[in-house]
Amino acid sequence: MAKETAVYGLSSILGKFLNWCLVPLYTYKLATSADYGIVTNMYAWTAFCLVILTYGMETGLFRFVNDEKENPDNVYGTILTTVLGTSLLFAVGVSLMSPGIASWLGYAAHPEYIVMMAVTVSVDAVAAIPFAHLRYRKKSMAFAMLKFAFVLLNITFNLFFLVLCPYLMKVCPAAVDWFYRPDYGVGYVFLANLISTILQTSFLLPLLGLRKFRYDVALLRRVLRYSLPLLLLGVVGIINQTVDKMLMPFLYGSQELGQAQLGIYGACFKVAMVMMMFTQAFRYAYEPYVFAKNKDADSRQAYADTMKFFIITSLFIFLGMMAYLDILKYIIREDYWEGLNIVPVILVSYIFQGIYFNLSMWYKLIDRTYFGALMSLVGCIIDVGLIIVLVPRIGYMGAAVAALCAYFCIMLLSYFLGQKYMPVPYALKEILRYSLLAGVLYAVIACLKTPSVLLNYAINTLAVLAYLVYMVKTDLPLGSLPVIGKYFKK
Repeated sequence: MAKETAVYGLSSILGKFLNWCLVPLYTYKLATSADYGIVTNMYAWTAFCLVILTYGMETGLFRFVNDEKENPDNVYGTILTTVLGTSLLFAVGVSLMSPGIASWLGYAAHPEYIVMMAVTVSVDAVAAIPFAHLRYRKKSMAFAMLKFAFVLLNITFNLFFLVLCPYLMKVCPAAVDWFYRPDYGVGYVFLANLISTILQTSFLLPLLGLRKFRYDVALLRRVLRYSLPLLLLGVVGIINQTVDKMLMPFLYGSQELGQAQLGIYGACFKVAMVMMMFTQAFRYAYEPYVFAKNKDADSRQAYADTMKFFIITSLFIFLGMMAYLDILKYIIREDYWEGLNIVPVILVSYIFQGIYFNLSMWYKLIDRTYFGALMSLVGCIIDVGLIIVLVPRIGYMGAAVAALCAYFCIMLLSYFLGQKYMPVPYALKEILRYSLLAGVLYAVIACLKTPSVLLNYAINTLAVLAYLVYMVKTDLPLGSLPVIGKYFKK
């Protein structure tokens, strides 16, 4: 379990980091923020469609392939054939309707964007089943290598279309002018994704087990009865993550303005994703730990300690990012900087999201997972409602505030329900002290500005060091650290 968790977790985090590295490329190479807004909007819709197209069948595969009454090959073949069929229908249907969909989304001049993304998400949905089968067969390395291959391919093709081809057009146009259009811009982002997805799936073909294609109608009914309710959970979850990026273009006076503002919002959102990568890494490590620790007598105290140190670390990352935001902002182009005021809001919302995940293990441990669905639905309603109300009034800051409020509310809801059904002695006073200290130090970083850039960095560094010193003296003595701790012991 630990080995596989490490492989899946590290490969996922590394993949997210490398994809994050595409943000500077897009913001510096795409002509306008509206172009990056199109990328942000299309990928949000793609994520939503992928949940619909897999409709809980990955979990259904795990459930039935481990059932002693079922033939594993029969389960895999039936599910793979079903998802292949629905994905093919989706790709054909959306492609036929692409002009109307493109016009509705504000891309009337480029219906091919819709076709490319429809094919991409359909291929992804089909590939999700053999990827799940690899996990069932404990082929974690094959899984990680194929996922990593996609990331490398996507980066390579993005660099090819957005950097190398424009360079060749200047020094040797005959090499590329037969296929490359300098004004196509954002379309090459989707083309790179499409090519990378098809290549990844072609690498997966030898592992597909094509001989296992079969169709058991009776089995399919049982699988759908189990899997379709999970679709609701998936839809609510992905809406919480993407609804701001799907709705924003429709909430301004014009879709063109909405796309431009979404581009700024999406780019600045990506600046804050360092916190998301930390919470994702924490999640990979924490979930197996919780289930393994549950049988121990001191398990609830261990959960409380983990919560405290998660919050301590999150606040340290928050202060570090805000202290050096004037350096981090160069990740994106200067005309996106006007949106940097959303970064602290997004960072705090990620902290709330991580706390919510930490708190919400209680309903998994006592087998009341329906609470998770209800809380996700509450968060979704709050998020969508506030986006619709706030974005027309205060722009993309409204979307950031909506996410913050939604995660704050479901965090509190999960805490109070958890304390009722599975009380955990969280160190609330200590957590409050750290939160107040971080708040005061952030106020120093945000408000204490001088004409000297170097002096500002010195003040910000002292603020971060003050938090670090308090953390070390209060809860994390250096002598307790692994490897280097021996050098600090008395």
